[in-house]
Amino acid sequence: MTATTRPREAARATGAPRGGRAAVAVWAAAIVAAFAAGWWLRRAGIATEDDLPPLHARARERPLTWELLPAAGLAAAGVAALPVLAGRLPWRALPLAAWAGAALWAVALAASDGTGALTAPLDAPTEYPAGMAQLRPDVLEYLRTFTDRLYAYTTHVRGHPPGPMLVLWALESAGLGGTGWLAAAIIAAGSSAAAAIAITVRCTAGEDAARAAVPFLALAPLAVWVATSMDAFFLGVGAWGTALAAVAARRAGPAAVPAAAGAGILLGSLPYLSYGLLPLLAVPLAVLVRARPRRAVLAAGAAGLAAVPAALTLLGFWWPDGVRATLDTYLISGGSAQRPYWYFLFANLAVLGLLTGPAVAHALPRALGAAGRAARLRAAVPGLGTALPAAAALLGVLALDFSGVTKGEVERIWVPFAAWITVAAAVHRPPARAWLAAQALTALAVQALVLSPW
Repeated sequence: MTATTRPREAARATGAPRGGRAAVAVWAAAIVAAFAAGWWLRRAGIATEDDLPPLHARARERPLTWELLPAAGLAAAGVAALPVLAGRLPWRALPLAAWAGAALWAVALAASDGTGALTAPLDAPTEYPAGMAQLRPDVLEYLRTFTDRLYAYTTHVRGHPPGPMLVLWALESAGLGGTGWLAAAIIAAGSSAAAAIAITVRCTAGEDAARAAVPFLALAPLAVWVATSMDAFFLGVGAWGTALAAVAARRAGPAAVPAAAGAGILLGSLPYLSYGLLPLLAVPLAVLVRARPRRAVLAAGAAGLAAVPAALTLLGFWWPDGVRATLDTYLISGGSAQRPYWYFLFANLAVLGLLTGPAVAHALPRALGAAGRAARLRAAVPGLGTALPAAAALLGVLALDFSGVTKGEVERIWVPFAAWITVAAAVHRPPARAWLAAQALTALAVQALVLSPW
């Protein structure tokens, strides 16, 4: 590389992405168009399942103002302090700081709805806790008959494998029953993804990229749906499974084997938590393709990956039958299946834009460009370590979107994917406070204007 091209390559790796301004304009226009088209469809009587399409939510009668002051204050502090902490903290402390920041951000946003805001979403009759009475008599019988009795379960239980209910059963068996403990587990798991993703980025792209990503992971707009949607728990499981896989692939000693096995167990549980999480496996696959781990690590990971499917199959739950039964209940439902496919094909991506924010829109052309050049040249290119996870997660979103089984309610479904796409924002040169502020303002605006059931 010549002396004249070296600064140019450095600018490409850390500077403003080409096409970024146009991407932000498209981001804003797509969101406006999605809500405008949703309003028109609802007025025409075509999309009546939701009050505020494309969101499964409704507009607040009175936008939040003073109620959001604590969250706004936290956002201001985060914009000021997070870039400094990300640059100066010892690495061992930084993932914990990212976790704490993400948890505080999610709780502060949810708390603006007042007392009980953290548990209210889980108290709904459509949610998982409402189905616990059917599980308690005999958990093994519940698993054996889960598919046969699917029509008798609550809405969210019908739409998922038995994994989420097993999580509730495990918490209750440990003396942590009730929606309060469940809310704590969801927030802890969902916000911990900021730490897990930072660890993964450090393994795939280096410490500088991980430090640049941390502020955007901690103040991500998707935090609006972390407290308290069960999909935030799914995010944590997938993120830590991927982080363990990245760590195992990087290590050379014997500790790599148990890390790989743990990664396999967590990642193998994803399709048993939600059928829609199967495409999320593209993210750890991309990480492993880049890392090229040893055969022993791959073998341990494969063994762990098979553990949960094998165990639940032996206990009586056959995953393909669950997919088929859930799809049948979906197709005959009077609501979700009747949503217009072509509208949500576009509008679902606009909702993804709300979860990831303008900073990611600005950075995404760089990330996708790096991934595309690497695939074309079959070689590493600058920025590939952050581009691969983001591109893999986006590919998973597109697969689900085109499938037609995610028509609406994707503000929670996209959460496990959106966090990985947020990694693309690491291309902004620190401290990038203007873009970090734009992320926080997006979350505050959504929370102020929209009343979501999650």
